[in-house]
Amino acid sequence: MQRVRFGRTELMVSRIALGGIPLMRVSQEEAVAVVREALALGVNFIDTANAYASSEAKIGKAIRGVPREELVLATKSLANSAPVLSQHLDNSLRMLGVDYVDIFQLHNVSSQEGIDAVCAEQGSLTWLDEQVKAGKVRFPAFSSHSVTIALSLMQTNAFDAVQLPLNFIDREAVQAVSLARTLDMGFIAMKPLGGGLLENPSLAFRYLLQFEDIVPDPGIEKLAEIREIAALVETNEGLSAADEAEIARLREELGATWCHRCDYCQPCPEGIPISSVLVVKSTFKRFNAERAHALADKAIARARNCTECGTCLPRCPYHLAIPQLLKENLAYVDAAQWKSEI
Repeated sequence: MQRVRFGRTELMVSRIALGGIPLMRVSQEEAVAVVREALALGVNFIDTANAYASSEAKIGKAIRGVPREELVLATKSLANSAPVLSQHLDNSLRMLGVDYVDIFQLHNVSSQEGIDAVCAEQGSLTWLDEQVKAGKVRFPAFSSHSVTIALSLMQTNAFDAVQLPLNFIDREAVQAVSLARTLDMGFIAMKPLGGGLLENPSLAFRYLLQFEDIVPDPGIEKLAEIREIAALVETNEGLSAADEAEIARLREELGATWCHRCDYCQPCPEGIPISSVLVVKSTFKRFNAERAHALADKAIARARNCTECGTCLPRCPYHLAIPQLLKENLAYVDAAQWKSEI
């Protein structure tokens, strides 16, 4: 598989990474088979996180015996305090069975409060610099769901890589790709399939492969999936006029319901975490049932209190029919449709 330079890290990474979220919901045997197949197909970049339950342990088993220098391993932590960050990193190293990770990401820095915690004196960034000096981390990075916040944090020039959602519907991060080039940062494209909402991998990956210096990070749980995506990468076909027309159609169709998680709709008078409810289908598709419920149940319970007051409607820059979408997502959970999709 083709490899690309990952910004100023000078790491040469496979054209796609292997995302570790879905490995949580399959058996160890299945997860090990997926990871080893990815390696056999030329994928050398694996991205996971402390929050992804058994993912790290399964990856660790799969890479046992593989020369460390042949792998690029990335993990993350949602923590803000140095003691908890240290605990998470040490646990990640133990689970993965390695002495260091190539890329450690401060996970989901998506608010000004998050930036403040990162950049505070003796904050997360200070801790991360110390881990680099100690040899436990090679390159500091962060992930985010907010392009505005990410752009601000990128401009500190304190990080070597960034991870943001990017796909042919959620295109706001293209401006962050441009800044990453200017700063010579590595760029990981999170949610290349929209967290499972984009059902045509051929369109999704051929769109992303137009960006020669980014690394899409699909979550994989089945051998057929990694084989299909690897084949798309190897073929590397461009988009035809018909493809562009289909993308335009899907943008128009999904644009009416696609939550960008900007949270401009907040605060809700009933305390409903609106974006968390509007992406609940993706949550149940990406995580196992136990983890999905842990992430979504509080938001779902709050959403049942919606009074349809409409306070959120003029705030949404994408003009989403939020009260109606809340109802639809509650109906999805109540009907247990997700059980057949996991």
